[in-house]
Amino acid sequence: MIKRLGTLMLGLSVSLFAQIDKQELNNMKVDALLVKDMTSKRVLYSKEPFKELHPASLTKVMTVLLAIEHGKLSQPVTITREMTKVEPTIAGYKRGDVIVLEDLIKAAMIKSDNDAAKAIAITIGGSEEHFIEMMNAKAKKIGMNHTHFMNPCGYDDKKHYSTPQDLLKLTEYAIKNRKFNDISRINEYTYYSLDKHRKFVAYTHNRLLNRYQYAIGVKTGYTAKAGACLIARAKKDGKDCVIVMMNAKGDRWKSAKNIFEQVLNS
Repeated sequence: MIKRLGTLMLGLSVSLFAQIDKQELNNMKVDALLVKDMTSKRVLYSKEPFKELHPASLTKVMTVLLAIEHGKLSQPVTITREMTKVEPTIAGYKRGDVIVLEDLIKAAMIKSDNDAAKAIAITIGGSEEHFIEMMNAKAKKIGMNHTHFMNPCGYDDKKHYSTPQDLLKLTEYAIKNRKFNDISRINEYTYYSLDKHRKFVAYTHNRLLNRYQYAIGVKTGYTAKAGACLIARAKKDGKDCVIVMMNAKGDRWKSAKNIFEQVLNS
């Protein structure tokens, strides 16, 4: 009787947790990968979780989070010449444009516009340099012990790095914020400058939002050195999963969807 009860309990304990094909993930061409079942709080798969890598625009999760926490979302921001001195991807602001802070946040998060991210940094921090100090202080506060930021956009720099484990910590912190969650799942957003009524459209780079019905964010990134990066989240029937992927050399969208299917349908 006791033996039968033990077998039953083991079966129940296994069924409570999401399952994943670790061998399949081992064969993925990716520098680092973390998969966490947010429902059970279990890390289902881990590859190089503490490897320090370029995070590309995954950086902007921190940028927009600080803007949400420290800024007044309805605040008008006058674009300066310094804010426009960025490399693509850009919204295309011109000096003198007046953009609402919340629109800058959405532009930085949805389309990953670097002029929006820099405008946020200067507005919230008073200067880009001080904002970077805020980024690093926040990282330390939430336990990102293997992360250092050098810019608010995610440009490659040998001193600008993070790890999958740290980015998971950042994501877990960020998704507690309702405004952040609402923005991270937007496919397309149209907004206008307050002064000249110039039209801007932000289209998401996160193809999962268009291809996978259970996807609900979070952020994409890419640079030549960082490669294809992704923080993705999906929910189905009470199950919740987050993936952190850095320098994926294959199809990150297909890989992420496959992982989600395993976790959410197990």
